Amino acid sequence: MKKTGFGKTAQGKAVEMTTLSNSNGCEASIITYGASLVTLTAPDRQGRFADVVLGFKTAEEYARNPFFIGGTIGRYGNRIAGGRFRLGGREFTLTRNNGENLLHGGIRGFHTVHWEARDNSTAEGEGLTLRYLSADGEEGFPGNLSAEVTYRLTKDNTLRIEYRATTDRETVVNLTNHSYFHLGGEGSGDILGHRMMINADAFTPVDASLIPTGEIRAVQNTPLDFTKPASIGGRIEDPHEQMRLGGGYDHNYVLNRQNEGLVPAACVLEPDSGRVMEVWTTEPGLQFYSGNFLDGTMAGKSGRPYGRRTGFCLETQHFPDSPNRPEFPSTALKPGEEYRSTTVYKFLTE
Repeated sequence: MKKTGFGKTAQGKAVEMTTLSNSNGCEASIITYGASLVTLTAPDRQGRFADVVLGFKTAEEYARNPFFIGGTIGRYGNRIAGGRFRLGGREFTLTRNNGENLLHGGIRGFHTVHWEARDNSTAEGEGLTLRYLSADGEEGFPGNLSAEVTYRLTKDNTLRIEYRATTDRETVVNLTNHSYFHLGGEGSGDILGHRMMINADAFTPVDASLIPTGEIRAVQNTPLDFTKPASIGGRIEDPHEQMRLGGGYDHNYVLNRQNEGLVPAACVLEPDSGRVMEVWTTEPGLQFYSGNFLDGTMAGKSGRPYGRRTGFCLETQHFPDSPNRPEFPSTALKPGEEYRSTTVYKFLTE
């Protein structure tokens, strides 16, 4: 484990970076700003390493990053319709930062705050735990929420991310990570040639503002069907209504789940390098986002601009707008309870 400075934000706040490594040569670098994943390296079929996540060189770039790149997302990942919800007989009004909706926790989401970090290495691998106390009323959410995220890089080239949270007042919570992946290497073009499989027979359709309609719809006979491996770009311009509304893929998949605990969520292959990424999670949903809103206005670590569809996200989560959808799995957290969630990104070659 190596700790280094990562500069300061425009407000003068110092940011620290911790790099985890394993005996195979893989590395994962995390900064205290936004508990953000900056670097993640993995070998190709020839044993050559590349950084497979999008990211920036400076703290200041993370602080003005409008795309949530690499950040820990909270209190609530994805959207809440109208920036409001009812809980315990009361209505709560939230920050609206996506039209009339709240997106990824609001203007001051967890990806914009400074987290306290400590070493949490074990026999499983080097690890880092980051903590943040979100005050009652922050972005309109009730309760003082004590949140922590642990990154662990294991001996089998797996990055394990574990989330925990407690509250002193009933609230809602839905934490995730917003890394963008390119398994051919960050800055090496679009991701349309990646082949993906998603372990989901259904998804939650959205309206024009990307809020779920409440329907659970089968993926069969739609361009959202990844029950068998298919290229990301093969159907991304399909005129299907859901593809037009999302500008490509920006949808929550309802994961097939026969048991509690970790289940496979997705598997992605980049054919040229042979890199394979498996995603496992304890969550009920997975947001597949094909980087449709990346617009080339920010350059990444390689110096190349991040244009449209130069990275994809696989955000493990509860469903969007769950606080307003009692038919969806609940995101409510009460005092005395503990929110827990785990996601695993495992790297292999083919």
